[in-house]
Amino acid sequence: MEPRNAIVTLITGAGSGIGRACALQLARRKHHLVLAGRTESKLADAADEILAFGSGEVMIARADISDPAQARSVVDQTLERFGRVDNLVNAAGVAALAPIEKTTKELLSDTFATNTFGPAYLIAACWPRFRTQKSGCVVNVSSLASQDPFPGFFVYAASKAALDSMTRSVAREGAALGVRTFCVNPGGVETPMLRSLFNEKAIPKNQTLAPEAVATVIVDCIEGRRESDQGKIIVLSNP
Repeated sequence: MEPRNAIVTLITGAGSGIGRACALQLARRKHHLVLAGRTESKLADAADEILAFGSGEVMIARADISDPAQARSVVDQTLERFGRVDNLVNAAGVAALAPIEKTTKELLSDTFATNTFGPAYLIAACWPRFRTQKSGCVVNVSSLASQDPFPGFFVYAASKAALDSMTRSVAREGAALGVRTFCVNPGGVETPMLRSLFNEKAIPKNQTLAPEAVATVIVDCIEGRRESDQGKIIVLSNP
């Protein structure tokens, strides 16, 4: 069905961290939201928080976006429910610390599948609708690690650098279609993923970014306040 004069935004990794913070900010702007992620309980908790203060409609789409069929299904469900998709926020991500000599086929496959291939599958699935609408916005959540990696981020940093490159391609190809594209590259963000890798001795809390601060930049991209940054890398350094 067609949304009732509302913007439709699909957010991956919406159950926690940057994705959830972004969903909460856009909910206050009455977006219709599709919350995608692998853990349904986290998505349901995020949806409950959103609905508690009133918003547009909220749909949960449990999916592993590293699987091309599941990624396409999320887009298909979005279009079936709302009839359009205006914004795609690729916030889902995985990270592991491993020295270079411990690099394995599985580590490479798993990291690139979520951080690089997943966004690519979703962008490709949204593209025909963007073309029909003659509009769309893609915001990829990358990492400062793509340019300045911690030791142990040999694979993770490479997967995010590839996402940076895809952003430039999407911006170039999408310009003629009215598709706007951005890449937000924060340093350490105070999320469960960060704390699964680094304790507060390694990265003190006062040296991390709040997920809400990153979400504000994403919202600024969507709402047209960062137009000069289309196709560029938006670096958010740590405090």
